[in-house]
Amino acid sequence: MSLQLKINEDLKLALKAKKEPDLSTLRMLKADIQYELTKTGNSSLADEVILQIIKKNIAKRKETALEYRKAQRIDLAEKEEAEAQFLETYLPPAVPEEEIRQLVEKAIQELNVSSIKDMGKVMGKVMGELKGKNVEGSLVSSIVKSKLSG
Repeated sequence: MSLQLKINEDLKLALKAKKEPDLSTLRMLKADIQYELTKTGNSSLADEVILQIIKKNIAKRKETALEYRKAQRIDLAEKEEAEAQFLETYLPPAVPEEEIRQLVEKAIQELNVSSIKDMGKVMGKVMGELKGKNVEGSLVSSIVKSKLSG
């Protein structure tokens, strides 16, 4: 089942069960998917595109939660964090750090680089290989920095 169909099914189930926090989160996600569909003119999106939409939604909610915490609005921060956590259930399992380290080392050898100035080249290659997988760009960046500066 494609990710788009799974989200639609989960939305229907949440509607029937009147499961409110999940329902509002899924409605917002569906709206973002619909927006992307109208931009592309397609009737469905690839799972990779939907994963990007989900990741953007998660990042947005985490950032909003951080702002709420700064403003001492803990109740709203917790709501945003719960929505982000719910959306994370749609992501595939995270890529293990060891696998990322191996990809970074392989990319450094293939590109024959040794300077921190070449970080962009290495990042581009590694992130290209990890495209569509659940990986934090900041983790990859820190691994590349440590390998190139050490």
